[in-house]
Amino acid sequence: MDIFRRQFLEVLLGLALLNPIRSVRAEGPAEAGSRSGREQVVTKDIVMLHGANAGGWCFDNFRKVFEELGWTCHAPDLMGHGAYKADAAKILLDKGIADYRDEMRTFVQSLGTKPVLLGHSMGAVIAQQLAAEGLASMLILVSPAPRSGILPQTDAEKQLAKDLMAAGSFWTKVLDPVFDLARIYTLNRLPEAEQRAVFDKFGPESGRALFELFFWMFDQSGATVVDTEKISGRVLCLSGSEDRIVSLDTAGATADGIKDATFVVLEGHGHLPMLEPGAEQIVRRIVSWIA
Repeated sequence: MDIFRRQFLEVLLGLALLNPIRSVRAEGPAEAGSRSGREQVVTKDIVMLHGANAGGWCFDNFRKVFEELGWTCHAPDLMGHGAYKADAAKILLDKGIADYRDEMRTFVQSLGTKPVLLGHSMGAVIAQQLAAEGLASMLILVSPAPRSGILPQTDAEKQLAKDLMAAGSFWTKVLDPVFDLARIYTLNRLPEAEQRAVFDKFGPESGRALFELFFWMFDQSGATVVDTEKISGRVLCLSGSEDRIVSLDTAGATADGIKDATFVVLEGHGHLPMLEPGAEQIVRRIVSWIA
């Protein structure tokens, strides 16, 4: 495998979450309702869980609009992420999804309410797991990474997974993102003038966590298993039509496995819709769907 291909495989894992598109079109959140038609009282607390390499900062645009609309927002940093990324090499070396989940469970329980949970990419898997524990009133999944049981949905994903096995023992490492790859695969729908500033906020990611996400069939711990039958309340799954990391097929499979789930394609958006132009409109659609 040539040098660029090897670098692509090792580093793309550390950007914001792997998996490349499903030709599905669903009604917008403003029009879509619960399949069961149930009404549910929801507290105006929302906890937003970020994806790989990111931090709570990635929800700053969402937070601004949510708060303008009267919501109380929480966007905690996972261990070794965001404000703690300087120590990521030490903190994340032996950490995985279960460690992230335990940390976020403690955070959510400390609020004393049952908030709406919003998870992006890797954070969407964790959000599903917490919802299955009864810790969410509603669930919003944005560009969701595949949970255990969801196989690669496209030929490109299958080939990438195959090639990755030749890229070395990435699960024993802490991986750094690379700008030249990020601007193609995760920052592709941000204005070029903003891409570097956003990238500079990224931090390293645990190779173990990425292994658990994308090679769940070999993970004896079952770190990304979600008991979807235990997820109660409505679920909204949002996926960008231009997402080059999580395909529409993969995101659609996430929604298909959850009752009361609505799947919506965000036309023209990529993997990071909360940072892209139009983020404000997405929040307003989410709030309208909740109401």
